[in-house]
Amino acid sequence: MISTLTGGFGRQRPLALAVAIGVALLALAPFASEYVLHLLITSLYYTILAASWNLLAGFTGQFSLAQQAFAAIGAYTSGLVTTIFDLPPFVGIICGVTLSALLGFCLGRLVLRMRAIYLAIATWAFAETVHILLTADYSLTRGELGLTVPALVEGLSPRGFYVVFVLATLACVLVMYAMLRSPLGIFMRAIRDDEMRAESLGIDATRIKTLVFTASSAFAGFAGALYAHYVVVLSPQIADFSEMAKLVIMTVLGGLGTFAGPLIGAAPIQILNSYLAKYGEWDMVIFALVVIVIMRANRGGITGLISKFKLKTPSLAR
Repeated sequence: MISTLTGGFGRQRPLALAVAIGVALLALAPFASEYVLHLLITSLYYTILAASWNLLAGFTGQFSLAQQAFAAIGAYTSGLVTTIFDLPPFVGIICGVTLSALLGFCLGRLVLRMRAIYLAIATWAFAETVHILLTADYSLTRGELGLTVPALVEGLSPRGFYVVFVLATLACVLVMYAMLRSPLGIFMRAIRDDEMRAESLGIDATRIKTLVFTASSAFAGFAGALYAHYVVVLSPQIADFSEMAKLVIMTVLGGLGTFAGPLIGAAPIQILNSYLAKYGEWDMVIFALVVIVIMRANRGGITGLISKFKLKTPSLAR
């Protein structure tokens, strides 16, 4: 059973490594203008969010719709702490991650006994509440006018920010990989495949789901807090449901429940989204059509297609 649950990682590791190296080297390319670097930085932000949501939905089977809310909590917490108390950004980031993890733990304890659509609705309601609070509490968050926060490092160039985001994304992905390779990862996939059977084998499903939900929230809070000190002006748009839809599309397109899926799906969708911004809300229609086509061709997304069409070396043994 263990070999079945972990066997996919060996095949996905070279693919994930190739993606990581390719993204890291893009900054050295001649075409890496400030705009290109901005697209890559935002792509790395979404990579962390998509990969952390994949931990929960893809590997544990818990379809939460609050990932963007925890990113917003991390962002605004870090921004407010550094602005109000005049503290350095790294302290604000720690506070943002801590509050996101704490709220993730509390929300997880409340909703993770629910199944399927009920869990999705409960987490969506939480996310919408966060979005409304950020928009309405003008005296604290400045609503749609935007909250100005200090930069991560004053005078840091776009290339410098890119290096920071590459290192941060790599660190997050490595921690997630370690989680999935550990006994915790085996328990996660057992719960996803058959929760009742997993519990009959002695796995405390509620405790494991809460732990993963807390970790996923912390990763999202970290991504949001780091992103806040890059964009320096925060808007409630960061908690909009369209952000959650984008994360779902990135993960499903790359390969839901695969380690390499979010790493492959995040950057192309973000770059395409930036290109299609001039068409307004039509970008989501186009994304939906792309997802339908990919899912029709192969439910494993791009990762599944790559595995399906990968050329195998013929064996010389008789």
